[in-house]
Amino acid sequence: MHLQEHYDQLYEDSIRRIKSDAYQVDELIDSASDNRFGITLLLRPDDAVKAEIQKLLSKLKLLEPHQYFYRDSDLHVTVMSIISCYDGFKLSQIRIEDYIETIKESINGVGPFKIEFRGLTASPSCLMVQGFLEDNTLSQLRDNLRDNFQNSGLEQSIDKRYAIQTAHATIVRLREKLRNKDEFLSLVGAYRNHCFGTFKVNALVLVYNDWYQRKEHVQTLHKFELK
Repeated sequence: MHLQEHYDQLYEDSIRRIKSDAYQVDELIDSASDNRFGITLLLRPDDAVKAEIQKLLSKLKLLEPHQYFYRDSDLHVTVMSIISCYDGFKLSQIRIEDYIETIKESINGVGPFKIEFRGLTASPSCLMVQGFLEDNTLSQLRDNLRDNFQNSGLEQSIDKRYAIQTAHATIVRLREKLRNKDEFLSLVGAYRNHCFGTFKVNALVLVYNDWYQRKEHVQTLHKFELK
């Protein structure tokens, strides 16, 4: 399926569910007992793109101040969830060096690439910025990671939940019932095709993270420069 068609289908299905109050509220966001951790290879948008996203979030906050809005420090695109977050995972269970070497092998020969953040899509519990790529660099990188990790014997859960194919960034999570649903959806619709900017990806970061990539729980394990 073409990427835009995939985003469109997600958007239409999710907005329909939100309109009919069949959306999902994340009850673990504020839980002190949430102990889900994993390791993720990710990339981050530049400051100009983040600033454009925050302009939208400031408007959404006026309508729904009690929802969960991503801070600049937490905005990211998942390149690959190496070990998807699960309850009780700790870094002491693995050898970080082995994961770093496998990723280095996977990015060998992979140069910088660009991502355009344009428009919004959704899930029944989230609002996301759509990412578009000018070539197949990210797809090839992901295929390299799949092949190398599957042959590595290392603990990993790549593609166990779903095979990642997009370059989206989650910007809002629903953590309680929408109080101004119609106005909220109207603003989302107004930004459906908004251009948030294009940025160049020069580096990838391997992190130990919680489910929400909150900076207070994220530990940087290695930064990989793309050359």
